[in-house]
Formats: sequence, structure tokens, C-alpha cells
Amino acid sequence: MEKISEIIGAVNGVVWGYPMLILIVGVGGYLMAGMGFMPIKKLGYGFRMLMQGREDSDNDGEITPFNALMTALAATIGTGNIAGVATAVSVGGPGAIFWMWVTALVGMATKYAEAVCAVKFREVDDNGDHVGGPMYYIKNGMGPNWAWLGVAFAVFGAIAAFGIGNTVQSNSIANVLLQDYGVPAWLTGLVLAGLVAAVILGGVRRIAQVAGRLVPIMSVIYVLIGLVIIIMNIEKVPGAFGEIFAQAFTGTAAAGGFLGMVIKGVARGVFSNEAGLGSAPIAHAAAKTDNPVRQGTVAMLGTFIDTIVVCTITGLVITISGIWSGELNGAALTSAAFEMGLPGIGSHGVAIGLALFAFSTILGWSLYGEKCVEFLFGTGVIRPYRYLWIIAVFVGTLMSLDFVWLLADTLNALMAIPNLIALLVLSPVVFKVTKDYFGKSDFERNKS
Repeated sequence: MEKISEIIGAVNGVVWGYPMLILIVGVGGYLMAGMGFMPIKKLGYGFRMLMQGREDSDNDGEITPFNALMTALAATIGTGNIAGVATAVSVGGPGAIFWMWVTALVGMATKYAEAVCAVKFREVDDNGDHVGGPMYYIKNGMGPNWAWLGVAFAVFGAIAAFGIGNTVQSNSIANVLLQDYGVPAWLTGLVLAGLVAAVILGGVRRIAQVAGRLVPIMSVIYVLIGLVIIIMNIEKVPGAFGEIFAQAFTGTAAAGGFLGMVIKGVARGVFSNEAGLGSAPIAHAAAKTDNPVRQGTVAMLGTFIDTIVVCTITGLVITISGIWSGELNGAALTSAAFEMGLPGIGSHGVAIGLALFAFSTILGWSLYGEKCVEFLFGTGVIRPYRYLWIIAVFVGTLMSLDFVWLLADTLNALMAIPNLIALLVLSPVVFKVTKDYFGKSDFERNKS
């Protein structure tokens, strides 16, 4: 086992190293430029589509565009927003936050392209549900000669889901409840497995309904606590932003911030917003929509909300606290910073936020893993898969997960490779449908 861990660790160092960074940021930059920076220009339009998407429609799909985004955010807003940001700042300094913003901006283009392809090339399975994601837009968009690439993505995703989206998350919940409130891990496991079962056994519609209620509430509460701390220390905010921009471009901080953000912060937070990994389009493929571009503009908001809003709040609170250069790291650093800013409340806010974020991640990733397994083996495996997922939730609260985390983290990065190749190959399709859509008048777009 030790030898296997060493091999996987070596692979992990490569797949989460500079080559992956260049690939993910490079593809995002290429897509952003190819669309004439549309994701930034049309950010307001995306929010309008999101609000319209709260209403049920007669379009094909199982869930509203709003709930599709909330399901994707359920998986992306997780421990990375709390522990990942803190790790990035502690390793790379406040300058790491700047590089998070950079990756988020290009990541909006990536997430948009993923959703466009997911909706355009989605299928209807034997249960009558719309399914899509990288494995489907590879198969249907790139042709049979590339089918093996879609299979590779599905294999990586199916296995990684049990680690990064399941056992690692349930273990985090059990640890925080044990350390902060003395709740036994086995009890957390039983309750958590029961809650997860109540949701995922209802399929994508129930997952989306729960996510549509849980994600906005938990995100707003966390952001509000952070904003209260920032407002109470408003005089320190200009200095905090000064540190962020200054350290982002100094020699050691630029290197440390970039590496700290990517390898420590982004890898441990699964690239926080997951732009480029290919997971979120699986949720967006089920959206009720008649146009892939509309869902794409909704999907790109996930990166903006996750990183530009939630991660920035965490990073600012940590920077304002001034304790980022100490010995604390990860969730402990975030908790200490929030407690310093709001004594008696801050640490509890982080603990509860961490538990809720991790729980929502379990729900979101259950859908991702399920659709990867369905792609490989058909709809007959869905029910057994859900039961196995529930069991894994309980097991994760009781076991040491160092090896599981390492394996899942590595496979999570490997998911990005087939997805990014597909996005590059299919980029002309993305550029064309985007140009055609936004080349129309508002009347024509609403009519189409």
C-alpha cells in the first residue's frame, strides 16, 4: 500500500502541477478570447436568465435552469471555499486571492462552454431523463473514434466521486462536529446517511429541489457573516486589497501565491469552482431549456458566485485578521479568522458552514457519479449505485482517508484532461452558436 501511495502521489504531483495549470487556464483563456469576452460582457444577462429560470417551463429537461445551477453549486461550494482558500493564502500569501480571481474569470468561459456542449449534445436515457456531460458531448460531438475518451472521463468520474464527493466530505462533517460539539462520528454517520438517502433516492428532481433551497440559504448566511466582519473592520479593507495586489506580483509571492493557490488551495478545494473538470455540465444537461446558450449563461454564474463572491469573502476575512502568516492552516485558519472578527459567533458560523457545504457536495456529486456509472453500464445500475453511495457516506465518517483523498484527488484532475480536449475540439461549435444567438435581436432571442 505504501508503494502504491508513492506512485499515486507522484502522479498527483504531475496532474496538479504546472502542465495542468497551463492547460486549464489556457483553454479558458482561448475560449474567452474566441467569444470576444462574452462571459464578462453578458454577466448581467446571465443573472436575468437565472431569475427567469426559477419558473417551471414546458421545455425539454427535468429541472429548472435555476435548480440546475444550484445543483452544480451544491457540488462546487464546499470545503474548498473554507479550507482551500485558507490553505492558498497561508502558502502563497494574500496574493493568492488575485490568482483565484484570474482563474475564475477565464473559468467563466470554460463553464459556459461546458454547459453549451452538455445541452447541445445531451441524450434521453431509458428512464426518459435527459443526460449529458463530457462523456456525451465527446461521443455525440466528436464522433465514434473518440468514444474511448468519453469512457475514460466516466471511469475517472465514477471512482473519484466516492472520494472527493462522498467519503472525504462525510469525514469532514464528522470531524468538525466531533471537535466543535463532541458529536460521535458514528452518530454523525447514521444521521448523515439517512439524510442523504432521503434526498438521492428521489433522483435528480429531488436533489435539484433540495439544492434549490439549501444552497442559496447556506451561501447567503456564510457570506453575510463574512460581510459583517468586513464591515466591522472596514478601515482595514483598503490595506487588505493593497496586500492582495502587491503580493500577487512580487517574486516569491507570485510564485508562492500561484503554486499555493493551484496545488494547495485549488487542488484541495477541487479547483473550488470546478471549471474545466467537467462535473458541472452533468447537472446542467438536465435543465429545462430550449437553447444551450441560455443555459450556458446561467452555468457561468457558478464560477462567479463560487470564487468571486464566496472565496473572496473568506480570503478577505483571513487577510484582515492578519493571522494568515502564522502556523494555522486550512479550516482551522478560517475558523480562527472568523472568530477573531466576530467572537462567539464566527467559529460556529464556519463549523456549521463547513458541515452544510460538505453535505451539499455529497448531494451534487452523487448525481455526477451516478451519471458516469450510467454512461458505462446503463440505467440498471442506478438504484444499486445509490445504495452503495449511502453506505459509503457512513463508512467515510469512521475511516482514515489519506489514501482515498490522494487517489480521488488524482482522478479528479484526470477528469479534466478528456474534458478540456473535448472543449478545444468543439470550440468552433461553441463560438458559432454563441455568435448566432447574440447576433439576434432581443425579440428574436425570446421567440427562438
